[in-house]
Amino acid sequence: MNFSPLQNEQLQAFSDSLVEHTQVKTIFSDFDDLRVNRLFQSDQQCMLLTGDSGVGKSHLINHYRKRVLASQHYGRERMPVLISRIASNQGLDATLIDMISDLELFGSAQRKKRGYQTDLVATLVNSLIRAEVELLIINEFQELIEYKTQRERQAIANALKFISEEAKVPIVLVGMPWADHIAKEPQWSSRLVRRRQLDYFSIVNDRAYYVRYLKGMALHMPFDTPPKLEDSHIAIALFAATQGENRKLKHLLVETIKIAMVCGAKTLDVSHFVEVFDKLYAEESSSSRNRVNPFTQKADEIKISEVVELSRYIPNAAAPIGRMFSLPQTLIEINGNPRWNENPVSYENLNHLL
Repeated sequence: MNFSPLQNEQLQAFSDSLVEHTQVKTIFSDFDDLRVNRLFQSDQQCMLLTGDSGVGKSHLINHYRKRVLASQHYGRERMPVLISRIASNQGLDATLIDMISDLELFGSAQRKKRGYQTDLVATLVNSLIRAEVELLIINEFQELIEYKTQRERQAIANALKFISEEAKVPIVLVGMPWADHIAKEPQWSSRLVRRRQLDYFSIVNDRAYYVRYLKGMALHMPFDTPPKLEDSHIAIALFAATQGENRKLKHLLVETIKIAMVCGAKTLDVSHFVEVFDKLYAEESSSSRNRVNPFTQKADEIKISEVVELSRYIPNAAAPIGRMFSLPQTLIEINGNPRWNENPVSYENLNHLL
């Protein structure tokens, strides 16, 4: 597919967009509070943000950094929000080196100097102070502590505690659900004063929340007439296709917008979703008798499945245990009636839910 520069810009804008739903607003408020509180607290408040694969943790924190940078004028020498990602199978030293490199205050040649390795913590503290970092966010934090002994985890906790105290920078630890193992360390149990979890969408527990999110997504699309994603048929089919995972939902919608652009459509309709589902899941559908295209079904025939148990980590296991899903069922099979919630709203009138 070839798109015009304007269309490429529109697709990128939608891909980068963030619907600031309730969870996002709460977490952004937490981040703001941590940055303000650092100025008058000797012991820095820190935060733990967990969520399973695909819920949107990385997108959220990157969007927050962009928002902060856009709200005020920061020169190249300042970095108010530093996001550092833990690389798989990398230890604490490698992580500290990456943080220093991210601050752009030390070149790679510095790493070869004698004594550099032993001074990593002090070097990072000085770098954070010099760059006037107000919030340090460590992403994929579980990579740093999984398969570590209690002593190793405690050493990591001690180093991060020292960095936070000396640089007067609150730290946000972001990771998979088992990243909360660090919260059990004495040095951190009282420091992690804010603990949040990003969740998958759920039709069983909070359909209205899911519908509001779809409405927000539609408003970010490059159409004069936003599509009715909250329509019962589309909403249920989208959930069946993505199982409540934010990342899958965003990817599917991007592909659908591309199809509509090629067709010159003024907005999205069911035919676009049918084509995209067949394109993305054709191989999966052919290998599973149950994987039918939900956009070709009636709303009351669509079977949905959602996450009922998050991924988990067992110290002696070879790898983390993946998430568990509910058995595919229609909404009628789930709760005995075709309504989205306790209010008397039928499938056809779902757009009046809110």
